[in-house]
Amino acid sequence: MKKLLTAILLLITTAFHTSAQTKTDLSALQQRFVDLKFGMFIHFNMPTYWDADWPDPEASPSLFNPKKLNADQWAKAAKSANMTYGCLTTKHHSGFCIWDTKTTDYNVMNSPLKRDVVKEYVDAFRKNGLKVMLYYSILDTHHRLRPNSITPKHFEMVKAQLTELLTKYGKIEALIIDGWDAPWSRISYDDIPFEDVYRLVKSIQPDCVLMDLNGAKYPAEGLFYSDIKTYEMGAGQRLDKGNNIMPSLACLPLQSSWFWKTNFPTTAVKEPAKMVNELTTLNNAGCNYILNVAPNRDGLFDDNAIAALKEIGKQWKGDAAAPKLAPTGEPIISTNLAKHKPTNSSWSEDMNIMDFANDDDFTTSWTSSNTVKTPWLEVDLGRDTQFNTIALTEPKSNISNYHIEYLQNGTWKPLVTGDVAKRVKVHRFNTVWGNKVRITIDKAESQVNIAELGIYNEKK
Repeated sequence: MKKLLTAILLLITTAFHTSAQTKTDLSALQQRFVDLKFGMFIHFNMPTYWDADWPDPEASPSLFNPKKLNADQWAKAAKSANMTYGCLTTKHHSGFCIWDTKTTDYNVMNSPLKRDVVKEYVDAFRKNGLKVMLYYSILDTHHRLRPNSITPKHFEMVKAQLTELLTKYGKIEALIIDGWDAPWSRISYDDIPFEDVYRLVKSIQPDCVLMDLNGAKYPAEGLFYSDIKTYEMGAGQRLDKGNNIMPSLACLPLQSSWFWKTNFPTTAVKEPAKMVNELTTLNNAGCNYILNVAPNRDGLFDDNAIAALKEIGKQWKGDAAAPKLAPTGEPIISTNLAKHKPTNSSWSEDMNIMDFANDDDFTTSWTSSNTVKTPWLEVDLGRDTQFNTIALTEPKSNISNYHIEYLQNGTWKPLVTGDVAKRVKVHRFNTVWGNKVRITIDKAESQVNIAELGIYNEKK
């Protein structure tokens, strides 16, 4: 009987583990995220005590001392606004960790608080019926994880910290990553490999939606390095509300900046009516809206923020269904092998030569001369390289027919014949080896422009 019970328990445990690791279809996860509609961003970390969003990276942990910390107050305030989830800054750009991490001494357990803020947050939000998400910064000025200084140990720290956050606190609906491949962070997806981080996250929590806040660099019609398109509205990034086709996230602070400042209690917050109007418009466009509310140095929301959230809740109930979005396909997550490689092409238009088609800048383009009947563009990878994905991005949808070849052992071989009527055209295929890739434009509605030709070798 004991052996039988042991066997049954083993089967149950195995079945539970298998079920927990089952990957939900990405389209379903994206729709589930959009359906959440409205949540609370909580920027609370070392900057709270500095009147600056970027404090001294050597700031002592002794400064972090929220004597009245109450995550339940945060959760109830979110509920009052009819929000459905929260998202907390576990580590911001200055590297201070507000959870009980084993990766560094620069953490909350060495502060006067000596309490795991992430745990208190997730417990409070779940107790109040809210879902939980986490924010994590790749840029880390305290640990010198910054441009031109990144080492393998930094990457190991990132992986270890993300593993802690995704294994210690139950189900995490989404992970918002920041300070990565942005003009101001200057840490590329090659310095800290995006694909490795993405696959780590999915291996631990397959249903965790991963977002990088640098989404504005990439075209709105394509999914690059993120499960969800992101728009930081405070930085001037704006979703095209009339033409959006992607599951999206827009974020904005209720107060004048992300982290608490000494003038917040006496300074008016953004008008609730305007926030509700923005929220409704974004939701109708398939965009989830996350509104930041900054706790003060005691670890509490100020009265004016509490009042504003209650007023938002009176004006917005969130009853309307979110739009149903079409499948996006899997995001591009691997290194662009074509980036900055030598290029060649048919005759170009004036200065808009072939190099603009792989400069990692979607605002520039190679432009073919109008006199060329069948334009072509070629990327030289330099040596035999394996790849299985190609993404062609135009400034606007114009190219209607094209074919792609690759050079292997001195012979051009056909790879893809395309007629994708989209601005971003993604092709995935069985892995091939080649040292050059060439696209030939067979038909276009007007003058040919190519913003980026990306070549990738995604892990299977």
